[in-house]
Amino acid sequence: MRETNDRHASTAPVDVVRRQYIASANGDLEALRATLADDVEWTEMAGFPLAGTYRTPTGVTSAVMEQLGKSWDGWAAHDDTYIVDGENVVVLARYTATNKATSKPLNVRVAHHFVVRGGLIVRFEQFVDTALVRDAMHPGAQTALAGTAGT
Repeated sequence: MRETNDRHASTAPVDVVRRQYIASANGDLEALRATLADDVEWTEMAGFPLAGTYRTPTGVTSAVMEQLGKSWDGWAAHDDTYIVDGENVVVLARYTATNKATSKPLNVRVAHHFVVRGGLIVRFEQFVDTALVRDAMHPGAQTALAGTAGT
């Protein structure tokens, strides 16, 4: 396993996860797939619209990222805090988007747990308030703007 000071080539878990967020923010699914192991297990939380566990880099991007783009405008995961313990990387982040069907905005805190081995993400698990996501998807529900009071 090679680690360098170049974040773009580093196999350090935190750098691999950062590359994944950058690729996602840029809509670069090829670069995002390059951060994932062939046998990756990517779990979207129960209650989330895309709940389930997906495998393979193509399986993850087609079942998750491409589907989010069909239902949401401007879907983004804004990473802000990284907690690293060996191969485990926990990222505190925020999802923002606007639902295409309801035009309701979403702004919700999330936590992501990644396991990185050999310079690739082998496991991902999402933690999010799924009720806020659901509310943004339903016309009669209150707008999902969690964590924005006083900001």
